[in-house]
Amino acid sequence: MNTLLIFFALPIAVIIVSAILQKVLKCPLAVAALRSGCGVSRLIIPESIKQYILPNILEATIYPLEDKDGFIIFNKDNIDEAIKGLKAIAIGPGLGNKEDHKKIIQYLIETVDVPLIIDADGLNSLSKIDLSILNNSKAKIVLTPHIKEFSRLINVSVNDIFLDPVKYVSSFVNQYNVTLLLKGPTTIIADKTQIYFVNSGSPGMASAGSGDVLTGIITGLLGYQQDNILFTVCLGAFINGLAGEIAAKKFGEISMLSSDTISSIPDAIMRIIN
Repeated sequence: MNTLLIFFALPIAVIIVSAILQKVLKCPLAVAALRSGCGVSRLIIPESIKQYILPNILEATIYPLEDKDGFIIFNKDNIDEAIKGLKAIAIGPGLGNKEDHKKIIQYLIETVDVPLIIDADGLNSLSKIDLSILNNSKAKIVLTPHIKEFSRLINVSVNDIFLDPVKYVSSFVNQYNVTLLLKGPTTIIADKTQIYFVNSGSPGMASAGSGDVLTGIITGLLGYQQDNILFTVCLGAFINGLAGEIAAKKFGEISMLSSDTISSIPDAIMRIIN
């Protein structure tokens, strides 16, 4: 029986392209995934920026891909090789909004059969694609937008979504075969069957990199907990919020960084286990 007490060493992938973002934040996606128990985290990055990434990577591995001006170029064979054997994939933070990135998003949706978490720039690329593609995918797709990204996806104003977020979340998951996590003061998580609310967290988490931490936690968990995707996403959101609360007590809401939340993930998991 799979429980949080059993941390399998299963690989995941996190596709990232921003050298500066990852250098400053020390690859929060990869570290958060590892802290959440995935065992192995693979960073798929542009060849030209690997020298900036390597000094900040200790536990994670990297897989450089051909790029142009620091952005990965779409090449089916290269991507197939990069994601071979992976149990979960996250894409989006630092990705960019080039035409090739839209092709990469579309290709992953059409071909992979593992959990696929799409966040940040990945969501912006997705908003330029016919969303009906989501209903024909073999992947277990998880979307993690904040309200502005969700606004772009559904072409509804931010103000209208604020007035009734549950309405728009419910409508989206009923129309598309995805699990949706809408970030906010209260996180809303839903699929076609159920809707949940997670209100753990701290105002101090409103800092650069916090969204990457959440995506990393969820991806890490989905590397070995796939029986109930909705539950695992909810668990990831709760762990993220609880880790943020623990970090806020240690460092204060004003001074805490996203890396402090990552450092508090083990404490959060132990509290849940105990």
